Amino acid sequence: MPARFAFAARRLAAHLLFVLSGIIFVMPAPLAHAEDPVEDAQAIITRQIDALRSGDAAAAYGFASPDIRSLFPDQTTFLDMVKKRYAPLSRADRYAFGRSKLVGGGEIVLQEVTGTGSDAKDWTAIYDMRLQDDGSYKINGVRMLAKSASTGI
Repeated sequence: MPARFAFAARRLAAHLLFVLSGIIFVMPAPLAHAEDPVEDAQAIITRQIDALRSGDAAAAYGFASPDIRSLFPDQTTFLDMVKKRYAPLSRADRYAFGRSKLVGGGEIVLQEVTGTGSDAKDWTAIYDMRLQDDGSYKINGVRMLAKSASTGI
């Protein structure tokens, strides 16, 4: 009987170890600041601009913060607003990242983006990126400027 118990205990321990290793493997990143907030913010901005240029409303909407999504409760309304108020972003031929500023140790990243639209007009956008509880950044607002002038970030 003791040998049988030892075998069962080892089997249970192995099973638990297997289950726990699977849980650890699929757990989301810890709720901490990103290693490089600016790099993470720029990656999100790039992915949203790509989604806007391709007309992928669901993807573009997914990069918006919960505060923005509460103002535009569906992806169609969101995309319509972006096309009207932020047209250069959805028609960006070329763009580059400029200055950035971390606020609150990285909870907020202000990122300058300059570009040229399909109409050959230059533009500057200041993205307000917010760190979320899950450690990701979401776009919490964009301020468009007509020309690529000094923005004072």
